[in-house]
Amino acid sequence: MTTLALAAALFLLANLVVALIAAARGPTPADRMLMALLFGTTGTAVLALLATAGNTTSLVDVALVLALLAAIGGIAFATRAWRAGRDDAD
Repeated sequence: MTTLALAAALFLLANLVVALIAAARGPTPADRMLMALLFGTTGTAVLALLATAGNTTSLVDVALVLALLAAIGGIAFATRAWRAGRDDAD
């Protein structure tokens, strides 16, 4: 199980590198925010897999904090975009 978990974590990290390149090229702020959310979810998955592979519960705590921060960042971005859209309409 540990070898499979480490292989999955490595695969997710490779996907994260590709997402980093896409985030740097993103034409709009919304594209960049979606990549930031992808970093949060992928990072959470990688930390959970590493916690499983290493039998450490502290990485699960870090993964949960990362997931919470990603969600708060997404909500903050959506709120800001919503307000900007309403101000442009007026």
